[in-house]
Order: sequence, then structure tokens, then C-alpha cells
Amino acid sequence: MAWNEPGKGPNDPWGKSRQSGKSPLDDLLKKVRTRMGKTGQGAGGILTAVLVLLVVGLLFSSYTIIDARQVGVVLRFGQYSRTLGPGFHLKLPQPVESVRKVEATRVRSVNDTVSMLTRDENIITVDFTVQYQVDDSRKYLFSLNDPDGTIQAAAEAAVRGVIGGSDMDQILSAAGANLVNEAQQVLQKTMDGYDAGLRVTEVSFQNVSPPKEVKDAFDDVNKAREDKQSIENAALAYANKVVPVARGDAARIAAEAAGYKAERIARAQGDAARFALLLKQYKAAPEVTRKRLWLETMEQVMADNPKVIDGSGGRNIINLPSGRAGQSPASGTDAGTVNAVVSPASGGTAGDKGTQP
Repeated sequence: MAWNEPGKGPNDPWGKSRQSGKSPLDDLLKKVRTRMGKTGQGAGGILTAVLVLLVVGLLFSSYTIIDARQVGVVLRFGQYSRTLGPGFHLKLPQPVESVRKVEATRVRSVNDTVSMLTRDENIITVDFTVQYQVDDSRKYLFSLNDPDGTIQAAAEAAVRGVIGGSDMDQILSAAGANLVNEAQQVLQKTMDGYDAGLRVTEVSFQNVSPPKEVKDAFDDVNKAREDKQSIENAALAYANKVVPVARGDAARIAAEAAGYKAERIARAQGDAARFALLLKQYKAAPEVTRKRLWLETMEQVMADNPKVIDGSGGRNIINLPSGRAGQSPASGTDAGTVNAVVSPASGGTAGDKGTQP
């Protein structure tokens, strides 16, 4: 139960009585005013009050709070002492030490529109923007009187130098991106030479246009350049479509030629091996081998002929197929065999023996 609830009387937690409607803070302030009234009489009281105010001011100036986006630069009697990061820091009271806060993470920017002369003596208008940040707070505060104005002038000089060293077509074409990077490098080098403590994060050209008097002509040139690029892209797409097909056909033809080559070589090797075997057999039995070869050859030649030549006088009979030319004996047409009387040594006249039905 609270000490000031009804029924507990006018006493406070310390057992002292209090007047109705007044808090302990009011009593404390009244005591302070009473004591200050007593000490404020005479020269000694005024001095005491001054000392109290001085002590309070010193206490309030003995610390500083740096925001997360800031960097604090401590000056001791106006001279650089140290750099403070984000957070709560103690320092010597003023006027011994003072703190100047710099927003180090904030991205600053400057922009301008300038007309300049290109290398091929054409006038062009460029809208550019430069973004930068504070990289060294000490250099930013003490190296230059006006860092922001300095970087704007240096940016204009860098852009003029890059544009002045390039042709109009190069500036208006896709190669302009390289000019932006070059301008950024030149500007950063200039600021480093000034020891300005600034870091250039980005340089961009928002609008690059020729003078109004020749704008139509340049628009036609750009359109022609776009048409050229479109035609080149179409030709490249066609080449990507046709070339693989041609390469596939070439590979197929080469594979077929390699297969044909391997087949011919294998067949030639087989024929050579077969001839070597026949030669061996011929040397062993010339008559038998000669007759067998003659019979095999005649069988191959007469296999599809419906007529048979007899030149032996009926001494030798060979059963040969009786089908028509280009038909096998098993086809069902002109089935049967032909009795042929042939002789490898015969020199008689040929006679037509016909075919059996």
C-alpha cells in the first residue's frame, strides 16, 4: 500500500509531516531557495553563486556525445588533439577543449550544367553530378576553407578536361561510360593533391546533348548507329544458327569418310589374307584348288541366270538355281533346278539346254 494513501495521515516515508497538496520536491526547492537567499546577501554570497554556476558549467562541458553518423574532432586551445568515434566521451571542459562534429557518413553532392568544346571542335552541353563523403575529418576541417566549393570547382575542371580530350561521337556513344570513370579518377586525384580529406563515390552524366542547332542531325546519326547495331545482332544470330548446322554436317561427312576408309582397308586386308590362304592351298594342290575356284565362280555367275551353257558334252552335271534374274530360288517363281553339263576344260560350242518347269 502506498505511503500517501488515505488513512495514513500527512506523514511522508521519512516520518515527517507535510502540508496537504505539496510534494517532497517542493520542500527541497524551498530549502534551496532559502539557503541561497541567506548566502546571496553581500559580496561573499554573489561570489558563491558565481562559483556554483561556474562549476555547473564546467561539469556540463566535460563530456560530449557523438552520434552514430558523426565523427568528433577535439580541439585543445584551438589546436587539433584527437578524433572521437560515435558514443559518450569525456573531455576537458571548455575553453580548454572543444569538439567539432562532422557528419562523416552523409553523402554530399554537387551538380552543375556546363557547355564545353570537344576535341573535334564541337560544342556539347553536359549535366553532371558528383557524390562524395568525408574520409578524414581533420583534413576536411583544416585543409581547405571551403571544401564543398573546392570540390565543385575541381569537378567542373575534371569534366572539362575529359570532355575536351574526346570526340563528339565518342561522348555520345556507349563509350561515354568510360569517360565518367576517367572523370572520377581525375577528380579524386585532384582532391588528394589538395589533401582535402574527401572521397569521391560517384560521378555521373545525367544529360549529354549537342547544341540545338545540330540536334536533329545528331539524332539521325544515333538512329543510324542503332540500325547498324540491330543488323549486326541479326547477322550474329543467323551465324549462330547456321554455323553449328554446318559444323554438324562437316563432322558427319568426316565420320562417314572415316568409316568408308576403315571398311575399304579392312576389306583389302581380308582379300589379301584370303589370297594368301588360296595361294597356300594352290601350292599344295593346284588342280583341286583351280577346279574349286572355277566352280565357285560359275556358281556366283550363274546363280540368277535362267539359261545354262553346256560345253562339256554331258559329262559333268551341276545343279544350279533356275530362278529369273534378280530372283531367288525360294521366291516361288520358276521353282526347280537346271541340269547343266559343263566342263572347265571344254572348248566346245555352247548349247541352250533350257530350264526345267
